[in-house]
Amino acid sequence: MLVGFAAEVLKLRKRPAVWMIVAVWIMLAVVFGYLFPYLAYRSATGPKAALGKQALVQALPADLVGTAVQGFPLFAGALAMLLGVLATGGEYGWNTMKALLTQGPGRVSVVAGKALALVSLMLLVVLTSFAVDALCSVVTASITDSAMDWPGVSDLVRGIAGGWLIVTMWCLGGAFLGIAFRGTALAAGIGLVWALAIENLLRVFSSIVSGLDTVQKYLPGTNAGALAAALGSPTQSAPGGTPGVTTAVGGTQAGITLALYIVLFAVAASVLVKRRDIA
Repeated sequence: MLVGFAAEVLKLRKRPAVWMIVAVWIMLAVVFGYLFPYLAYRSATGPKAALGKQALVQALPADLVGTAVQGFPLFAGALAMLLGVLATGGEYGWNTMKALLTQGPGRVSVVAGKALALVSLMLLVVLTSFAVDALCSVVTASITDSAMDWPGVSDLVRGIAGGWLIVTMWCLGGAFLGIAFRGTALAAGIGLVWALAIENLLRVFSSIVSGLDTVQKYLPGTNAGALAAALGSPTQSAPGGTPGVTTAVGGTQAGITLALYIVLFAVAASVLVKRRDIA
């Protein structure tokens, strides 16, 4: 597995698409988490001044955790899913999966190496995102002469761990889809439609369709959004809230459910690779 892990890390590091997705991820975090709130604060006048000040508060160091993870359930989650799809589905597109499974280590070891590399990548990206967000919050506080209060260490650790859990779930979900559909196009399409559209529609209709409210509480996107809300991100129903962030379930249930999804995706991918024909 360690050999497969080292090989996957090398492939991810050498793949331009990975760097591009990570760059878009960080750019979206900066634009929506800090640039737009600052512009809203500077341009808001009259009755909208209060909303501008509220937007600014979310861009200050005290609200670092909530702001850093607010995009993870939906937008960053979709990008993490794409990374997972590329890591596994790309092997089929390049016809390299057959060589991996016939000349490399055991099939389960191949999947384990890929999963470990993706989990490590998600941790690195989350840490980078938090670092960039912290820098942006310092700049925002400096140019607005605002207080530079920081969240506690325990809150930071909890935020990083929670954010890592959210994007890892989406990433391994994408990796599973890449293996299930043996390619990138269909896997990415289905994954993005589910994450960006279907789950949101299910949440909309859950209040009027009997039984649907119970079902949507166990869906991956709902629990990702609930964990972000538990970490301090504004919900989508609040003024200036973030799409995908919800309080449908508590933070503890959300964390456990996401962990179970991570295990489920990893096991399902391993079973598919082990039992299916190579071709």
